[in-house]
Amino acid sequence: MSTLNAFLTSTIAGMSTLLGSIIIFFNIKENKINKFITFCLSFSIAIILGISITDLIPSSFFQILFNYQKLTGIIIILITFLLGIISVLFINKLINNNTDSLYKLGILSMLALMLHNFPEGIATFMGSVHNPSLGIKLSLAIMFHNIPEGISIAVPIYYATKSKKKALFNTFLSGLAEPLGALLAYIFLKNYITNLMISIVLLFVAGIMITLSIHEMLPKALSYKENKFIYLGLAIGILLILINHFLF
Repeated sequence: MSTLNAFLTSTIAGMSTLLGSIIIFFNIKENKINKFITFCLSFSIAIILGISITDLIPSSFFQILFNYQKLTGIIIILITFLLGIISVLFINKLINNNTDSLYKLGILSMLALMLHNFPEGIATFMGSVHNPSLGIKLSLAIMFHNIPEGISIAVPIYYATKSKKKALFNTFLSGLAEPLGALLAYIFLKNYITNLMISIVLLFVAGIMITLSIHEMLPKALSYKENKFIYLGLAIGILLILINHFLF
């Protein structure tokens, strides 16, 4: 696959995040907004945890252990994951405590998913250049889970600010990280990126995403006291993750 086509593949995969934001244009009745937000948050929790536990952690874990002795590899894994946890707590403190918690949640999701999409863009670009069929497969898989990731950003920001522009802009920023990762890979890192480097970054991102979902998203979802919609969102999110792994 040509360099241009590889870049376009990464761009399409990243920008699919915007498709998830279309949900904010649905006309939700006032008395059902809390149910809708609860469902979206729970759905996002399932997607984020699912990606982290079934994809990011296993692939990174074995890649790191393959390159280091067991004890050294485990220490690197633990430190990297811990840094991801700490970074969420640190960023959370940087965001004004007076900020609406739903808006804060959307911003944290956007930052976490930007970090997630950046190495994904590198992987998609490099995979597409060296193996076009692999690149297309990676792109389809990324598109499949980028759409619900867009929901996790757009819904909290929109219902906190009532601004579609802010919701769309932050979702766009998250998706933009993917082609930026591809561009960086082409310009600067083409000859230096290794599977080990990407694995360490993705493990760090897994720490961020798991902390975000459990420490931030879950308490917010529970606060609406709409348990049926929590279960429904989790169930559909888990089903989507299983379908993703079955197809790709």
